[in-house]
Amino acid sequence: MEYGFKTLAAGVVFIVVLLLQRAPVLVRATDPDPLQDFCVADLGSEVTVNGHPCKPASAAGDEFLFSSRLATGGDVNANPNGSNVTELDVAGWPGVNTLGVSMNRVDFAPVGTNPPHVHPRATEVGVVLRGELLVGIIGSLDSGNRLYSKVVRAGETFVIPRGLMHFQFNVGKTEATMIVSFNSQNPGIVFVPLTLFGSNPPIPTPVLVKALRVDAGVVELLKSKFTGGY
Repeated sequence: MEYGFKTLAAGVVFIVVLLLQRAPVLVRATDPDPLQDFCVADLGSEVTVNGHPCKPASAAGDEFLFSSRLATGGDVNANPNGSNVTELDVAGWPGVNTLGVSMNRVDFAPVGTNPPHVHPRATEVGVVLRGELLVGIIGSLDSGNRLYSKVVRAGETFVIPRGLMHFQFNVGKTEATMIVSFNSQNPGIVFVPLTLFGSNPPIPTPVLVKALRVDAGVVELLKSKFTGGY
């Protein structure tokens, strides 16, 4: 009996070794920690990775840690929303590549809005620099689609969890400004009205008629408002 058991065990070991020899070799090609001080994005590289490859240190210069892009805001009357977003993600600030951070400045005309939108890849933290903004965050279906909202004034802050729909609306009588930061170098943005009514190619009207429970004429009217984009 003992001899039979040893023979069986030896056979099992042989089969396992044989399978391991034929199995593909798994190589870990990532590291959870930074491997250099900086990785300035090479935005012109043709290499495709999740992010951007690094410029050679000799070509990075010494200004990549600094930016004046958010020092001034844009024209708040440049679009029907009455707001202007100045983005400072990796495309505009290559020095944040691999660091998992970025920022935006948003300026608002009176009654201007940053319409309902979602950042699919980042949590957002913001501070109001001037004016008064109604900040609204809509919870998921798990929360009963609850709206969390508050008027946020100069010096006050807010946080928006990743992936939740939210908006800001200027409830003051003067222009307002906020600065927001993200835990992603490229947080992405999905504007809800533009996505529904200005997609390319368009979402079929019957789909929106059913989803929104309105007549086709209403859907076509809304689509006409977003043919030019944002």
